[in-house]
Amino acid sequence: MYKIARSLLNLPVKSQAVKAALSYVQGQSPKRNTREYFYYIDHQGQLFMDDAKVKNFISCFKEKDFLAFFFSRIRLNRTGRYEDDFPYFSPCGREKNYIRCDDLPIVFTHILKQDSESDDKDFLSYGYAGDKLTFPFQPEHLCMLPDTGRVYHPAPDKTGGVGLVKSKLAIEISQYFGYNKPSDTSILQPPDFFTWGGKTYLLSNQIFNKVLKKES
Repeated sequence: MYKIARSLLNLPVKSQAVKAALSYVQGQSPKRNTREYFYYIDHQGQLFMDDAKVKNFISCFKEKDFLAFFFSRIRLNRTGRYEDDFPYFSPCGREKNYIRCDDLPIVFTHILKQDSESDDKDFLSYGYAGDKLTFPFQPEHLCMLPDTGRVYHPAPDKTGGVGLVKSKLAIEISQYFGYNKPSDTSILQPPDFFTWGGKTYLLSNQIFNKVLKKES
């Protein structure tokens, strides 16, 4: 657990630099009745205007209704515009919102636990919108990259099918990962199982290849 926690605390943050050739103006209108805006999502799942000079908790968007509206519409950018630099897109009527990320646009920040006596499954919350944005928690499909310690989980298909688990949450749940053959080098191997709610799940790693493809 401690090795996992240390690796998560020392995650490398990808460069926020956009290609020098890229040029845009917030609110630009490439055609009549259309406005284009550009956003950035960091590895904690916080949303910013892409050209904000300072990106921290103070400067990120916080209004839950707006965040729920914005994140619920995120999809892969297939518009033919800015696809390489802003691979995600959130349409809003005449507003075209292009998005780039430190990692992925869906970052799960909390687990919303159901009543222990209920058969209902737990949910993961994302987008800092509380229970306005949730996705069913599937413990058996958690996936950890051993070289970075980052933890991933299935996400809506329209966003690519994979979401990142926020580092704080990943550290909290790291104690529930286990290995069939624990050793000093086990951190170099993906975990084999995950124990949650009194049940042990054999990890499928079904999204492992998607995550590796994203990293390449």
